[in-house]
Amino acid sequence: MKLCTLFNGSPDGQLVLVSQTGQQCLRVSSLAPTLQSALDHWTEVEAPLRALAQALDAGHCPEAQPFDIRQALAPLPRAWQWLDGSAFQAHGDLMAQVFHTEGHDYTERPLMYQGLSDRFLPATADVVLPSAADGIDFEGEFGVITDAVPMGTPPEQALRHIRLVVLINDWSLRRLAPIEMKTGFGWVQAKPACSVAPIAVTPDELGAAWSRGRVHMRLEVDLNGQRFGAPHGAAMAFGFDQLVAHAAYSRDLVAGTVIGSGTVSNLNYREVGSSCVAERRAIEMLDQGAAVTPYLQFGDRTRMVARFDDGTEGPFGVLDQQVVAAPGAARR
Repeated sequence: MKLCTLFNGSPDGQLVLVSQTGQQCLRVSSLAPTLQSALDHWTEVEAPLRALAQALDAGHCPEAQPFDIRQALAPLPRAWQWLDGSAFQAHGDLMAQVFHTEGHDYTERPLMYQGLSDRFLPATADVVLPSAADGIDFEGEFGVITDAVPMGTPPEQALRHIRLVVLINDWSLRRLAPIEMKTGFGWVQAKPACSVAPIAVTPDELGAAWSRGRVHMRLEVDLNGQRFGAPHGAAMAFGFDQLVAHAAYSRDLVAGTVIGSGTVSNLNYREVGSSCVAERRAIEMLDQGAAVTPYLQFGDRTRMVARFDDGTEGPFGVLDQQVVAAPGAARR
């Protein structure tokens, strides 16, 4: 089942089902006006939504409309909670090696922080930021959206609470991150709003590509029309089942909690490339003694798409965005 939120003038938009072909969509207001509403009542609305999705694919919905992806918001334009992990050990070990920090023990516990959740940017919206001197970076990652998860849910029960899978660009301001980390508090300035690809899918839409709580797909990342990387999502040291359980250790998770995988990264990063600039700069520091690739400037454009192992495009749609200056922004 493929779900999308269309702009309708309200902050949370209008929930629609999207056909398998991606050509048509169907409003489902009678069941759930918004995706958050659907998640709040998932056990009641899932079966009727699936029935409508089957009817849509069979051409039995005369009220279906052409699907215009340009009208799509993020699937959850705003969420109760956004928790981002760092589950790819290749990325963590590389950054620790370059910056001479103590490496995280990925056999012990996941890394996770709580980020900004009151808005997620649409997949084609301009990314408005205050200064190019802040070290603008993209971070391609996969994510999941849960229903209500009780406190203390163990990993073996967590998978049943994962209702949707999404594709995320977690924007970062690299020059600000270490400053905020040294305070001992969390990131605020260093982590602006994330972008989310337009279509959220139930895990069964991924078929064999959803396995062990991981998305077994390549994440192709382009910068200004040039391939930047295509790492594979299966290499998570902790699956989403473990990330959900980690997040729920001391709290209930409300329906609509979004949990990210962190930067998709593989051990053979020199061959497959990276899904963020910081990782490429780290590789350059190891190989050449200095970072060469600059962080993003205003006017730069990123594009992200997930592909199955056979090369076909995944169901999430495309993230295609340009970085632009906020009014009065420092352009240096």
